[in-house]
Amino acid sequence: MNDGPKYGFDTLQIHAGARPDPATGSRQTPIYQSTAYVFRDAEHAAALFNLQEVGYIYSRLTNPTVAVLQERVATLEGGVGGVCCSSGHAAQIMALFPLMAPGLNVVVSTRLYGGTVTQFSQTIKRFGWEATFVDFDDLDAIKAAIDDNTRAVFCESIANPGGYITDLDAIAAIADAAEIPLIVDNTTATPYLCRPIEHGATLVVHSTTKYLTGNGTVTGGCVVDSGKFDWSANDKFPSLSAPEQAYHGLKFHETFGPLAFTFHGIAIGLRDLGMTMNPQAAHYTLMGIETLSLRMDRHVENATKIAQWLEADDRVDYVTYAGLESSPYYDRVAKICPRGASGLFTFAVKGGYDACVKLVNALEIFSHVANLGDARSLIIHSASTTHRQLTVDQQRAAGAAPEVVRVSIGTEDVNDLIADLDQALSKAVS
Repeated sequence: MNDGPKYGFDTLQIHAGARPDPATGSRQTPIYQSTAYVFRDAEHAAALFNLQEVGYIYSRLTNPTVAVLQERVATLEGGVGGVCCSSGHAAQIMALFPLMAPGLNVVVSTRLYGGTVTQFSQTIKRFGWEATFVDFDDLDAIKAAIDDNTRAVFCESIANPGGYITDLDAIAAIADAAEIPLIVDNTTATPYLCRPIEHGATLVVHSTTKYLTGNGTVTGGCVVDSGKFDWSANDKFPSLSAPEQAYHGLKFHETFGPLAFTFHGIAIGLRDLGMTMNPQAAHYTLMGIETLSLRMDRHVENATKIAQWLEADDRVDYVTYAGLESSPYYDRVAKICPRGASGLFTFAVKGGYDACVKLVNALEIFSHVANLGDARSLIIHSASTTHRQLTVDQQRAAGAAPEVVRVSIGTEDVNDLIADLDQALSKAVS
């Protein structure tokens, strides 16, 4: 549905990428539970392996169910193509893989999910890559951190766990001046609330596990390519601009143009890293996306009411929700996320670490889980769980201080959620 009339988001979230099954007429995208696909003949097989023809070879690379999801997410984000993979963490590595090499670095925000902080500060060192962490509200610090070996800038549109909103336009201008791509994790916002490509992002990554699926059933990730970056403008990105020996000297950017990154992600990334999304996971996520706009509107509505209630409560020190007028990021909501600030934020409980633990244990409707973006309301004490491996200074920089809990507000009756928080706070600070 990329050609013809320009459809609205509510239409695209149901129809983009999907067509009735040609064999059966099935209206819902089938789960193509197949490892491999029969070639028409030897010539067809050779063309597929030479990247001269698009089609299905082996499900580590391409699968019809996953292909529908890739097209749908790319369409909703306003990109030219997408590559789905096994998790959000896999998507981050997939995004960096064509850009990086030993000795190179990426400049990243300090306000990131704790697992991402660990991945960037520890794990990528095993590839010989480095990450420089910077406060992304300090634009001069970002500029100073970029050097001749920097190959990307990375941030979250709405940062997990604090719900901080990044000034994507300002960050994109810095990345453009340095001739490097901006990679934006749009998991918390989803393309319904924020479209990073419209603010200058080169690549968008998602943990499809979260709001896109929305039901806490499967893990997955996706990398969306804007198709707007000139990979051949300089010699910084040889994986995309220089001859690829595995494909007889083919140059991805020269051959595939705006789709160079997407084709590389499949033909090299999935081929060699093998971080494949399974078709059943793609199916569940496709069903979830069909109601994305409806759910996000309710997440925002509920989160706003609960954040306002918490801010007025004497048992709470502060609330980080960007949808509050008191938030330093409130003005960015209309600019970056005009439909709302999502359903994720933190609040500080008077009584500190111990009070947070008591609060979590006393809740009845909220589920204590290491996830977000579910239709159910979720809570976690990040300092003792997802951000446990970080120092206290790192926890505070990431918005996961010991005295705060993170909530992912679901779509339940908001009065029930407030009542649950009320009784749990009473037990936590008594």
